[in-house]
Amino acid sequence: MPRDSDHPDGAAVGTEPAARPDGGTTAADTAGPAGRVCAGRAEGDANPAGIATDGGAAARPDAGAGGTGPAVADAATSDLAARFEDEKPGRTLTGPAGLLLAGVALAVAALALWQVFRPLPQGSKYYLIIFLAGVLPLVFLAYPADLPLPARLRHAIRPGRSVPDGSGGSAEPGRPLGGARPTLPDWALAALALLACLYPVLPVRLGAGGGGYNAFLDRQGLLVPLDLVMGTVLLLLLLEACRRTTGWILPAVCLLFLGYGYYGGLLPQSWPVAHAGLDFSQLVDAFYNSDSGFYGTPLDVAASYIVLFTIYGAVLDFSGAGRFFVNLSTAAFRRSRTAAGRTAVASGFLLGTVSGSGAATTVSIGAVTWPILRRAGYPPERAGGMLAAAGVGAILSPPTLGAAAFIIAEYLGVSYLQVLGWATVPTVLYYLGILLAVEIDARRSGVRPVLIDTASPWRLLARFGYHFASLVAIVVLLAVGFSATRAVVLATVLAAALSFLDRAHRLTPARLAAALAAGVRGVLAVTAVCAAAGIITATTTKTGLGPQAAALLVSGAQAVASDPTLVLALTAVLAAVALSLLGLAVPVTASFIIGWVIIGPALLDLGVSTPAVAMFVFYFAVLSEVSPPTALAAVAAAAVTGGRLVPTMWQTLRYALPAYLTPIAFVLTPAGLGLLGIGGARRIAVAAVVVALSIAVLAVAAGGWLPGVGPAGVPERVLGALAGVTLLWLEPVPVAVGVALAAVAGTGVLVRRGSAGRAAGPRAGSPEVREV
Repeated sequence: MPRDSDHPDGAAVGTEPAARPDGGTTAADTAGPAGRVCAGRAEGDANPAGIATDGGAAARPDAGAGGTGPAVADAATSDLAARFEDEKPGRTLTGPAGLLLAGVALAVAALALWQVFRPLPQGSKYYLIIFLAGVLPLVFLAYPADLPLPARLRHAIRPGRSVPDGSGGSAEPGRPLGGARPTLPDWALAALALLACLYPVLPVRLGAGGGGYNAFLDRQGLLVPLDLVMGTVLLLLLLEACRRTTGWILPAVCLLFLGYGYYGGLLPQSWPVAHAGLDFSQLVDAFYNSDSGFYGTPLDVAASYIVLFTIYGAVLDFSGAGRFFVNLSTAAFRRSRTAAGRTAVASGFLLGTVSGSGAATTVSIGAVTWPILRRAGYPPERAGGMLAAAGVGAILSPPTLGAAAFIIAEYLGVSYLQVLGWATVPTVLYYLGILLAVEIDARRSGVRPVLIDTASPWRLLARFGYHFASLVAIVVLLAVGFSATRAVVLATVLAAALSFLDRAHRLTPARLAAALAAGVRGVLAVTAVCAAAGIITATTTKTGLGPQAAALLVSGAQAVASDPTLVLALTAVLAAVALSLLGLAVPVTASFIIGWVIIGPALLDLGVSTPAVAMFVFYFAVLSEVSPPTALAAVAAAAVTGGRLVPTMWQTLRYALPAYLTPIAFVLTPAGLGLLGIGGARRIAVAAVVVALSIAVLAVAAGGWLPGVGPAGVPERVLGALAGVTLLWLEPVPVAVGVALAAVAGTGVLVRRGSAGRAAGPRAGSPEVREV
């Protein structure tokens, strides 16, 4: 039941359903309150804000004793977030299976926390083996096989009836039967995964194999038949785990690399990508018993960093932080004409600081802010584009960037704080672009002001501002020299302690255990992806594919131009296109890993600095979530608003435009390093100001409106687009040319407004209309 004494700042919201083009209702009408964004998926929480608009009823959505509406709505939000996330939705386990999964997840969480302060004496690889042995079996229990029924069974089902799936659930005819409980094959695969993972550390001699961890390491390069069998079993299980959590494409990519490693020796040796060839035992040895395979850097990052940050996100969100962040966003802009759009953007940024998940953040903010956007007059497609762009910012926003950011820190051998520093200016520029697009749309489209009945932001900060304490603590602890792992664990402890300031969200032992288990569950899919990525990295290392692919990419650019500057520019464009296409097929983490080992060397060979290349690859890997034709965040937003899918994708692309262009500036000139906070205060300030001007001009060109002046015609928009692109080349002459073009475009808009005003002339008795 609601606790108004605990949350006196709750606002009110109108609750009539939104109409879909097909006459139904949108997902937001059933999703209702924002779910807690935790560890890559949404968990149910109380409604974070209420809004009364156009005379809507001033009633709290979560009011009403004994009702089940909020719980049902939260579950709908959670399901929607999971459906459109990179990872496929898993089972909600109950009974003995649910207790087992929660117990093992809690044990994995305890192991991860213990490793921070008391590392296992056998070394980090030993810890990775134990971690994978705890996580991989849970994947087969938590995620269904989701395979279609055989045709004979499908035709045997009578139309219109649901059928038992043999696991306590039911399914519609012809649809895959996931089931609410693990099936017998799921249990068998889980047991086999446990055996294959623990085999390297089993102290029992099994013929020539086994014998414990040290004996296993001694056989590196000399695997016995049992080692090969266990390595092959683990290879197949990881591919199946990836298929269950992300779909068919990533396993297919892994098999493609495996095939290249095995059959590459049969390619004509004159081809740049040909190699001497590897037999199967060499491949299994590289995957199973080396530091670049299953137990390489990607899994190390998942087990050492990502799991701790997902636990932190779960603890912070169980304490009510998600609700507070959306409330604060609503209150901060309640008196603004563009309150609806600003609230959506600010909510995406604040939720992103604890989420690191694009589609889940999109659903969570959309469930709350879409009713406000609808009342303000936003079309579903435009609102969906705004929500998707704001949600994807979650992966770009410090202090909890996406999983690939931790891999950057490991690959480059730098601190996580340094990666946060590199991401700060681009994040500010990204949200600047979205906010400018919001302001332009509000004026061009005649968006109506919306009355948001909520408390002042100062009152909210005074009551619940402690939720920021743990976020600040992470940055402070990193700055004073703590490792990222210790900083996030201490921040987690602080968030748990501060939760007792709110009676509705205090983390009692039971709720704390649930938060820890939820954090581990959120890392299941990432762990499967990171372990399987070892197939790609190990194959690339053994065959030398990375330098060969880089040489091909540079050769393609050199075939078009001979000038070194143009070659760099063309290579950057080709790399951006390749990374965008790659991101359409595989999750963000895998996209970054593949891009770094295959495409990154091309830019490095042309003299681009390592941080610039890493962040370039990172940004284009992330942007796969808003890139047509897949654009998972846009698909999720369209499901929330009920808008048409393709127009929603294009609107998302327009809102996210700065994120596509800013990374280009990283690599074109040394001055672009200023955007990453490298090179001194003057370089940083100049780069930030020039690129901010570029983003502003591009926003005007894309939106067709200059705030404070009026509409921009086609000539002005073309000049503005040219100016914006030119300004990305951070050298004196291109910057001067870009500023001149922007000035000409702005002058053209002023002249157009003056001509329109003279043509209309004053009309007696008509009120003066001024542009706001």
